[in-house]
Amino acid sequence: MRGTFAIFFLIVMLGPAGPVSGQQYPAVVDSLLQAYENKESAPEKLAYFFQTKDRYSSHSAYDWLDRINADLGAATREGDSAAMRLYRLMRAQVYFDLGNYKKAATLADELYPELEAMEQTPLAKLLDLMDQAFGKLRQYDQQIEIRKRKKQFGITEGITFYDIYDNLGLHRKAMREYINEVKRTIDSSDFYKLAQYNNNIGQFLLKERSGATAMTYFKQAQGYVVVYLNDINQVKTEEEITNSNRLKGRIEGNIGKAHILQNQYREALPYLENSLGILRNLSLTGDQEVMAENALDLAEAHMKLGNLDKAGEYLKMELEMESPELMIRKNRLLATYSESLEDYASAARFLRNSVKLEDSIGSLEAFNEKQRLVAIVTNEELESMKVKNSELKTDIDRRRAELQAQDMRINLVFISLVFTLLGFAGLVFAYLKSIKTQRLIAEQNRIIENSLVEKDSLLKEIHHRVKNNLQMVSSLLSLQTKNTRSKAAIEALEEGKTRVKAMALIHQKLYQNDDLSVIEMQGYIESLINSIQSVFRKGGHNINITIDAEGVELDIDRAIPIGLILNELVSNSFKYAFPEDTQDGKIYIHIQKNGEGGFFEYTDNGVGLPDDTEDRESTSMGIRLIKRLVNQLQSTLNIDKTAEGVRFWFNFK
Repeated sequence: MRGTFAIFFLIVMLGPAGPVSGQQYPAVVDSLLQAYENKESAPEKLAYFFQTKDRYSSHSAYDWLDRINADLGAATREGDSAAMRLYRLMRAQVYFDLGNYKKAATLADELYPELEAMEQTPLAKLLDLMDQAFGKLRQYDQQIEIRKRKKQFGITEGITFYDIYDNLGLHRKAMREYINEVKRTIDSSDFYKLAQYNNNIGQFLLKERSGATAMTYFKQAQGYVVVYLNDINQVKTEEEITNSNRLKGRIEGNIGKAHILQNQYREALPYLENSLGILRNLSLTGDQEVMAENALDLAEAHMKLGNLDKAGEYLKMELEMESPELMIRKNRLLATYSESLEDYASAARFLRNSVKLEDSIGSLEAFNEKQRLVAIVTNEELESMKVKNSELKTDIDRRRAELQAQDMRINLVFISLVFTLLGFAGLVFAYLKSIKTQRLIAEQNRIIENSLVEKDSLLKEIHHRVKNNLQMVSSLLSLQTKNTRSKAAIEALEEGKTRVKAMALIHQKLYQNDDLSVIEMQGYIESLINSIQSVFRKGGHNINITIDAEGVELDIDRAIPIGLILNELVSNSFKYAFPEDTQDGKIYIHIQKNGEGGFFEYTDNGVGLPDDTEDRESTSMGIRLIKRLVNQLQSTLNIDKTAEGVRFWFNFK
């Protein structure tokens, strides 16, 4: 190896006739790559490689790959299997650093059977690499197995599963696991870690669409990081200052996202802009996706506020985004932006791109659903193991006591022993027969459970596709609205669009729920109201809306009619009940379950119904639709005209 390096160095110094492996290495003896080359052995090179975090600052990753491949070739020719393993590990890591996660995972997987032959350090590096690569590839079942393997080799630091639960969409479960794992480890005076902790809790809640609660945690995180940065008594390294500013930038971006979730677009702008500015100035690896999210959030906020020029600026920003979800969202926003500019051809193109991306990741979503089940089962197995261990200890103690008692009765006559043996034989026979029966039952249960899992996956896929198709219909109605000049036709199309959205929300809630048979009405109505508010911007946000449906769950046959009824009533209230932009407008929605049936009530304190309402019912599309939907629920619509507004109510089966 030394002779090879000497020849290489001599060629570089004298000037080679042509490039070596596509590269001409500069004659700088103090470069990081040359420092690597100067190491005597493969273990030394491995240690230097992983300790050098900025190894690509003087030479590219491809230069390192050429050098490592050359070392691997030399070790192969020498038959040095231990050195070959180390060079293969470094090669896989370089591919991971290049962003080729599939190649990195493949190379690492090829090395995995030789795990037992590795020393502790390369073993830990290989398992870390596989953990990260499987996470990037969303192969969460394999990621779980790798973490269990780490525990087998005594690598227990930082081994948790809450990040996997989060990636699988189990955000509440991930949050509980995170709190249990992290909260007890944080000192009350460690403001940086407290800022991290509160920010992470807020992110879990944000993914659960609990905007107001998430905002509380983000504000606490912001306060902690500001205190940490302004604490002059604590000496900080340059890296600590950089990391804390990075955390501050991410927290401010999350505050902006929480505002957007609550339709507070103007309030979101300064936080998102500040976050984007901080992260761009730091230019750190790993922030590209966060910056892309902030840019899309800013574009959405500006479009909601009517600032199309600013929205266009953020949509045209060149930012890296690996997540297919982000690319889908960008195409959706570009479609809406093009619509606003009356560029309908571009809008249709972006919409088609979005649908194609959604279809392309449909199989991935089904795969992730299977991964979700694996994660749940894994956690349940851990809990079950704890219970079984406790039961086993109790059983051992019981048996020890029995043995002690038997020692005191050792002088029993032979006939007693014979009877005991006969009784034991009977128990064994019964036990074996019971085992056989249990195995048959277990096999039948397994078949039934597999069928149920497959059925649930298919149902979720159906609801997802129905939702996508309904969204496509809504988008086509929007495009048709732009090409229509008739005010009556535009109003009819807009009403049709809100009705389609009301049904799409039902199917969205169904495929997001663990229970595919029912809809949680409180959350559904909140989402429906937000959707209607986005259409009726004028006056819609000044009305105080109270929803009393907590704990009510309805099947799809009752949820869809009630959703459409609410869409009509709320839309009519926004359009007609409050002609003045008043702060005193109130809407009250109440749904209650009574056994197999239920009770529905809707009131507002607006101007009330006109005097000729009964005469107009035969010609009013909205009233006729509501009555037909109520009849579908096997009930009759009741209307009370009061001095303070109007009340609609009915009992349903």
